[in-house]
Amino acid sequence: MPRFVTLSLVVPALSGLAPAAVVALNPAADAFVGSAVPAGNFGGAGALAIAAPGLPRGEFQSVLRFNTASAVTSFNTTYGVGNWTIQSVSLQLTAAAPSASIFNPQAAGQFAAGWMQNSSWVEGTGGPAAPSATGLNFNTLPSFLSAADEALGTFNFGGASSGASIYPLALTGGLTTGLAAGGNVSLRLSAVGTTIAYVSNSRNFGTVANRPVLTITAIPAPAAALPLAFSALVAIPRRRR
Repeated sequence: MPRFVTLSLVVPALSGLAPAAVVALNPAADAFVGSAVPAGNFGGAGALAIAAPGLPRGEFQSVLRFNTASAVTSFNTTYGVGNWTIQSVSLQLTAAAPSASIFNPQAAGQFAAGWMQNSSWVEGTGGPAAPSATGLNFNTLPSFLSAADEALGTFNFGGASSGASIYPLALTGGLTTGLAAGGNVSLRLSAVGTTIAYVSNSRNFGTVANRPVLTITAIPAPAAALPLAFSALVAIPRRRR
C-alpha cells in the first residue's frame, strides 16, 4: 500500500516548530502630567500617575515612549529580516505608594491605554517638588494627540500600593506598524470613570526590576515557517505494514 503524509496535517502545528521570541523593553522616556499644575513638567520623577478628573488633587495622565530598534534587531536575527510577525504586546506597571503630596491617595478604578501617533513630546526633568518649565505638561499634552491615535484597551486597577501588574495591549494597526518599524512607540495612560488614582514607578525609579516594561512577543511569519513544515514531513515516522 502507498505510504504518504498530507501537508494539511502538519501546517496547523507550525507554531510549535519554532519557539516564540520575546523582548522586554524599559521606556526611553516617560512623564506624568497633572491638572493642578498644568504648566509644570514632571518628566524627571520616579513615578507615573493616572487619576480621574474631579479628584481632590486633580487629574493625572502619563505617557511612555519605547524605542523598539533592539526588538526588531533581535527578531530579525532570530527569524531573518522581516520573516516574523508580532503575536502579543503587554505593558507591566509596578504600583507604588504615593510619596508626595501632589498625588491623590491610591484608589481602585479603570484606566485606558492608547497608542499615540505623535512621539515627539519632550520628557523634561521636573519632579513633584520642583516642576520644570520645559517639557511635556498638562497644557501641551493635547497638542500631541490626534484622531489617528488608537485605543489599546481598558483595564482594572485594584488600588494596591505595591506589586506588578501586566496589561495585554490590543494589536492595532498603528501599534504593530510602529513596533515593526523599529522606531519610537508612545503610549498614553488615562483615567476611565471617576474613581481611579494609580501611582506606579517610572523609568527613573531606583530599582530597575520595578520600572515599566513593554514585552513584545514575535513568531515566524507563515512564509518563513513553511520550510519547517517540509522538514517536519521528513521527520514524521511512517508505520510499516
